[in-house]
Amino acid sequence: MDLRNIAIIAHVDHGKTTLVDELLKQSGAFRENQAVAERAMDSNDLERERGITILAKATSVEWKDRRINIVDTPGHADFGAEVERILSMVDGVVLLVDAAEGPMPQTKFVTSKALALGLRPIVVLNKVDKPDAEPDRALDEVFDLFANLGADDHQLDFPALYASGRSGWADVELNGPRKDLSALFDLVVQHVPAPKQLDAISDPFRMLATTLGADPFIGRILTGRVESGTLKAGETVHALSRDGTRVEQFRATKILAFRGLGQQAIDVAEAGDIVSIAGMTKATVADTICATTVTEAIPAQPIDPPTITVTFGINDSPLAGRDGKKVQSRVIRERLMKEAESNVAISVTDTPGGEAFEVAGRGELQMGVLIENMRREGFELSISRPQVLFREENGEKLEPIEEVTIDVDDEYSGAVIEKITGTRRGDLVEMKQAGAGKTRIIAHVPSRGLIGYHGEFLTDTRGTGVLNRVFHDWAPHKGAIPGRRAGVLISMENGVSVAYAIFNLEDRGKFFIGAQEDVYQGMIIGEHSRENDLEVNPLKGKKLTNVRAAGTDENVRLTTPMKLSLEEAIAYIDDDELVEVTPNAIRLRKRYLDPHERKRQSRSGG
Repeated sequence: MDLRNIAIIAHVDHGKTTLVDELLKQSGAFRENQAVAERAMDSNDLERERGITILAKATSVEWKDRRINIVDTPGHADFGAEVERILSMVDGVVLLVDAAEGPMPQTKFVTSKALALGLRPIVVLNKVDKPDAEPDRALDEVFDLFANLGADDHQLDFPALYASGRSGWADVELNGPRKDLSALFDLVVQHVPAPKQLDAISDPFRMLATTLGADPFIGRILTGRVESGTLKAGETVHALSRDGTRVEQFRATKILAFRGLGQQAIDVAEAGDIVSIAGMTKATVADTICATTVTEAIPAQPIDPPTITVTFGINDSPLAGRDGKKVQSRVIRERLMKEAESNVAISVTDTPGGEAFEVAGRGELQMGVLIENMRREGFELSISRPQVLFREENGEKLEPIEEVTIDVDDEYSGAVIEKITGTRRGDLVEMKQAGAGKTRIIAHVPSRGLIGYHGEFLTDTRGTGVLNRVFHDWAPHKGAIPGRRAGVLISMENGVSVAYAIFNLEDRGKFFIGAQEDVYQGMIIGEHSRENDLEVNPLKGKKLTNVRAAGTDENVRLTTPMKLSLEEAIAYIDDDELVEVTPNAIRLRKRYLDPHERKRQSRSGG
């Protein structure tokens, strides 16, 4: 069967997964009456809740006797390692651009990777039926972006379609018939070359592993594109690492191909197809799976370096072990090592003492997703504030800089620029109008300056601003960046909080807890209205006497507490604080719970 391999790339929320839903429906991958979830490709719970794609996934559709393998890729820069590897598996990309927003930072990131591999994109201007859509402006901006990224003449001569993924149509003309997606299917078949590997069927079998998964029944599964040769189920192959050393020899117990939303076992994998192989115990991402006669590995994409590190430790608070079943450092270590194996953008190192582990990755979102997944699996953890990784070059200290693109209403642009270029040490690169009453600000800001900024940004823009960031470059250290200004309210007792006590303390600051919640000595229960930390007693009840008066027993009404999400909590804490994460709770605490120990450590600079 004639084959085409394509990836769908785009910025976050530009409609990749919704478009894939429609492609599946219109190609007949579902029965007419089949119940299918919306955004069928976002299969894990976190992806559904957040409305984002975290893991790249493949599917395949049939169109006019041709099979089209489609890979849906993540849009966030934190999961960029996935995108880079996926692009080496395909022969073409469909670049989706929101007709109202135009190209965004992530569009730039994924497009630069695709152009560098020599792929010729098909541009789809999505959401053209939105009231604020400006497809012609968006198309001009895409052309400028390609030119700035050094695209060659072939790549600059790209075909473009106007579409609405949600309504399920794509047309060559903006005012076309707007019936279905056949224009997109036909363009993919004409524009994307068939896999070159088809001449190489007589060569020995070779495949580069790009993603690693696990199945409860058949164990580890490696997915990739077959570069040459054929593989029959049950044949013996071996895995080579990037430098060509043999990792292991194993029997390919099962070969799975993507058919619609599921995977089917097939007898033979042929050159050019995207398949999954089971049977290995050690082979991992970026290894070459090949016939035993092959001794050279296929060159693999280098992976962008991690920029932040977070310490994962055991939960040693007085409330440890109440919610979660997985609390020992050995179990936490096993889970983190398993994650590092399948997610090449993460690296894990042990700390002295073995009670905690340094996890390095791409960004706060990636760390937040990992912690949230572990929490749901029943782990209890204590998490430190993210630290930025530095580099030494020629005796100079370098730090990672991110390109930040911000869309805000004109009235808030002053406050945003002041924060970014002032306290957070950023450099303003560009500022321009982006539609009626909107300003687009582009700045280069140190990664350190962006930790914990998102919550503040939403407050400054009354929740209307949109902030996107992507790794830009390494630059000399920009000097100190001030941290959180306010102090915190710390519980001085163990027990259950009392409404009367919190009511009387409300003039001291904002609370993170309400009444009847478990607290312990050293736990952070609120934000102080001044700059110093303050120890308070949230358990202090009302002294009762046998004298009653008419107005003394009115109900106590508490202000609604501030509940921090996981990412907000991690960004909020200071270096001497931790976030306690359990399946049912997110608590903030001081690293040293005992007040005397805290004083001793602050004196010694610890």
